[in-house]
Amino acid sequence: MQKLSSRRLRLAALSIALCAAVGAVGAQGFGQPAIDFKGAVRAGSPVIKAGDTVELNGTGFQPGQSVTLLRGETVLNAQPYTADAEGRFKGNVQIPADAVTGRHPVVVRAANPDAAVVFDLKISKELPLSGAESFDVASNKLVQGLYQSAYSAKSDALFVTSAVGRPPVTQSELVKVDPQTLEIVARATPAKVAGQTDERVYAVYGVGVDDVNGHVWVTNTRDNTVAVYKQSDLSLVKQFEAGLVPHARDIIVDTKDGRVYASAAFEPTLAVFDAKTLEPLAPVEIQSSIRGEKFGPMSLALDETTGRVYTVSMTGEAAVIDGANGTVEKVFALPNANGASGVAFDAANKRLYVASQGSDNVLIVDAEAGTVLHDVYVGAGALNVAFDAQSGLAFVPNRGAGTVTAINGEGQVVGNLEGGTFPNHVATDGRGHVFSVNKSRGAEDPAGDHVRRITPKAN
Repeated sequence: MQKLSSRRLRLAALSIALCAAVGAVGAQGFGQPAIDFKGAVRAGSPVIKAGDTVELNGTGFQPGQSVTLLRGETVLNAQPYTADAEGRFKGNVQIPADAVTGRHPVVVRAANPDAAVVFDLKISKELPLSGAESFDVASNKLVQGLYQSAYSAKSDALFVTSAVGRPPVTQSELVKVDPQTLEIVARATPAKVAGQTDERVYAVYGVGVDDVNGHVWVTNTRDNTVAVYKQSDLSLVKQFEAGLVPHARDIIVDTKDGRVYASAAFEPTLAVFDAKTLEPLAPVEIQSSIRGEKFGPMSLALDETTGRVYTVSMTGEAAVIDGANGTVEKVFALPNANGASGVAFDAANKRLYVASQGSDNVLIVDAEAGTVLHDVYVGAGALNVAFDAQSGLAFVPNRGAGTVTAINGEGQVVGNLEGGTFPNHVATDGRGHVFSVNKSRGAEDPAGDHVRRITPKAN
């Protein structure tokens, strides 16, 4: 049976709840429905655990609407919330101490006028810190808004991107870091966006290195494009025009075949470039294997031997691309990968590691067969993943939990390390070191905007 899309599952849950309500009140339940209903509910905390009291915020309701929340047949708010003059409400809900970890569909039932919608309330569990004695960790605070990093063997340098705030972004830097001292040795501020008067710059987010041509490639996510800098002094080589790659997220360089790939997170597309001429090539189009869904490529991983490119989508799928001819070999579903966003490749064992921020887990997948070998819970908001071939461990930054988790190929957690505020990305140097960067809650956050070098100790 073909897997149902998340949209159809949500509609099914809503239909069941509405049918139950109609059955209870009969035809009299068909009052005046709301027109152009835009009501939505969001949790005030990024991490919710069993037993927590959670603040819920409602927006987009009509003034005076009463709102009742239901999980299955259980009413979560004994007294209905009432939307204020701006269509908002705020209230607290107690999560049962025995609540099961996972995403719970909550029906939001509004009255006067009538409407309903479903939102997912994610319950996470706490994974205690562990294994610190098995790793050497060094840390240094860099600049505000750290996003990603990539290591260059040619330059023996770590390149780190940063961007602060929402559009228009006026504060952003690309920095070159000494991997031994973790100190900044060079820095560059992106150019201002042409044709704008609000001082916005081509803020840098994703990053990849080209050790053949001595370049650093970055994604300018907010301006839907990419740029190229010199590794040596971070001078700008080429700034591509805005709009070239819709919501460009990650970027990776295949130095063997001379191609560069950038993921367009909200479109079923990988942009492709010639690494030497810096010219765009034909993009790769990826069709979802799930009816009614659109594949949106997130992180990227490369098999340097075969030139295959691996990517994952928030729809809970993985795609395998033949880089030599720019075709999609296959797209397959990933069971229990809700919000898949991170992917890494273990070349020796032909395995994918897939991190999913919606289900707080990492799947270890047979890359050839597409079958799940292990499903590992790692912590709230598992965002990215990197595989260290020297230790055989995968490292996962858990943005919500504030940890970096190390797991082995058997699906066992061998370390759950402090990651600071909002761990965002991990990268390896191929020499047994893993670099983690985290974002901050603001310029004054002492636990934010650090780069960490994590080194597994020899057994």
